Amino acid sequence: MAKNNGEKKSKQGLVLNILLIISILTSAFAIYEIFLLDSIENILRYAVIFLLAIINIVLIFKRFFSKKKKKKKRIGFIIFMLLYSLVCGFVGGIIFYLYGQVSSINKVYVTYSSDLITMSTNEASNIKDVTDFKIGILDDKKSPEGYIIPQEIIKENNLNDENELMSYNDYNSMLVDMYTGEIDAMFVSSSYVSMFSGITGYENIENETKIIISKDKKMRKTDVSVNEGQSSGKDIKEPFTLLLMGIDSTEEVLSKNAIANGDTLILITFNPKTLNATMFSIPRDSYVPISCWSGKPENKITHAAAYGNDCMMNTIEEYFKVNIDYYAKINFKGLVKLVDAVGGVEVDVPIELCTDDSSRGGEICIQPGHQVLNGEQALVFARNRKAFANGDFARAEHQQEIIMALINKMKKITSVKKFNEILTTISNSLDTNLTTKQILSFYNVGKDIIKKSLADENADLVNIQRLYLEGTGQMIYDERTRLVLWDYVPNESSRKDIIQAMNENLELADHEAITEFSFSINEPYEKEVIGSGPYKTSNTYTLLPDFVGYSKAEAQAIANKFNVSVTFIGTSGYVVSQNYPSAKRTDLIKGSVTLTLSSNAKEEDNEKNKVDTKNDKNTEENDDSDIDDKDNENDSSDDDIDDETSTQPGSSPTPSTTTDSSNEQPDE
Repeated sequence: MAKNNGEKKSKQGLVLNILLIISILTSAFAIYEIFLLDSIENILRYAVIFLLAIINIVLIFKRFFSKKKKKKKRIGFIIFMLLYSLVCGFVGGIIFYLYGQVSSINKVYVTYSSDLITMSTNEASNIKDVTDFKIGILDDKKSPEGYIIPQEIIKENNLNDENELMSYNDYNSMLVDMYTGEIDAMFVSSSYVSMFSGITGYENIENETKIIISKDKKMRKTDVSVNEGQSSGKDIKEPFTLLLMGIDSTEEVLSKNAIANGDTLILITFNPKTLNATMFSIPRDSYVPISCWSGKPENKITHAAAYGNDCMMNTIEEYFKVNIDYYAKINFKGLVKLVDAVGGVEVDVPIELCTDDSSRGGEICIQPGHQVLNGEQALVFARNRKAFANGDFARAEHQQEIIMALINKMKKITSVKKFNEILTTISNSLDTNLTTKQILSFYNVGKDIIKKSLADENADLVNIQRLYLEGTGQMIYDERTRLVLWDYVPNESSRKDIIQAMNENLELADHEAITEFSFSINEPYEKEVIGSGPYKTSNTYTLLPDFVGYSKAEAQAIANKFNVSVTFIGTSGYVVSQNYPSAKRTDLIKGSVTLTLSSNAKEEDNEKNKVDTKNDKNTEENDDSDIDDKDNENDSSDDDIDDETSTQPGSSPTPSTTTDSSNEQPDE
């Protein structure tokens, strides 16, 4: 009997010890997870950790140092340990899941993809056919898709043995040379179709080219990028800048390197102390120095995106004199799911708008009026620009409206299920360089915003100052694509005002107080948009005219007007060719422009007819650079692809004058 009692007590002791160990382990798990929530309710957090530690000590004491317990007390002790273990395990598990979701927003690894492509007319059908080829490759040794992966393909397939590698500074020049037969093939990002299909002359690039071989490589962002890894560690309590980039990607999860055309670039400055923000949508056609190109020549800012985040961010930093602390990329699917997760967004749609859906599988239209839009409808509202006279600026305004509508909708989220949907969507469809600790520290900012919301339900959660870059449109010859492209030349005064406004919000410059203010009681007050002017002067470039068809005397007169030095080949007749293309910036011309004159009467008559036709055409048109959008008003596809007005590859560019892009948009 005594033996049975001893065995029974021994088994009970073993059970109690196992339960105690489980209790200690689960509580330690919970304490560790709670400890990770740095900067979130620190007093409460440490109080909970202290309480759990005290409970553990009490449990150990009760188990090993207390006097013998009665049966009922022992059962109560067992039940308490079971409940304690369950609660600690549940709390630790929830935090573990949420922390994991937040941590995954900063993608540690990214899959990069590179293709070796050639013209579809080329006889080569696979890598074994690539012999005696001239192959273009980027000379940037840090580029995963332009150099690192191509070098692996070259080594794996011995392409160095019977082929010649041609180094290039950019994809555009490489592509032109492949189209003109200067090279036979080229290495390029697997996103090359979306990169180039918007440029006139390359609309059908998907069918005009073919892929010989592709290769994916999963790499750490920190191995190939300075900006794509962890951020500098700046405290969220201090004013900071954030670059928000919209990605033209139809994939569900943003795990692959998604090269955007830079269609959506929103530079935000935020001051957590004042809850003031500036929001600046950078026009994608802004003609600015590209930081990663040799010599930093001016080009469309959208083209910097093809060379990675570092190139885009450095370009913006250098031109707008601001340090970008953080970036965030979100794809189309992510925006759609995020809007659906919050239950839709409330906006005022001015007119009927149509674009293709997030999968590019069909057209979606939204009707005018104040309404709640679902995810796909919100994407239509955020992407469309062809239907508006001020095109890109209207689209930028709509994107900002969607962001504000999302923020205002999120303050009303009380459902755990909806919160989980939002977090899952963000973790899948967003990539950033914010550390987990920095993301968690936004909790305190959110708390301040909620306090403001509770004090005044109708108040804006954040005071946002919109910025607008004034500029002038010009048709400028692009050295890399060898095409005349429509560019948006920023106004220097507007740029300075934008820089000043951002620095003021970042507390890097003193606030310039407004000393005069006027309004009319008969007109509603509209908040000032900094950078929108009016300005007395605009910034444009002097462009080389098209001399072809003019007589020697006429050409000389035009050259004098443009302050261009010209040299003639021949003594009389009409100009039949020039060594520099028209629309080239005159400040980039070295020496004089050589003009070749016709040498016989037949050629003179032909060139005279050309110039007469040209003059008649100029008379009929109000402005050579006026842009006709009539054909595009109902064209709803590919609104966000880099569409540009240009001449065809290899063709002779046409002369152009400047246009005010606030009212006109290029043909698409």
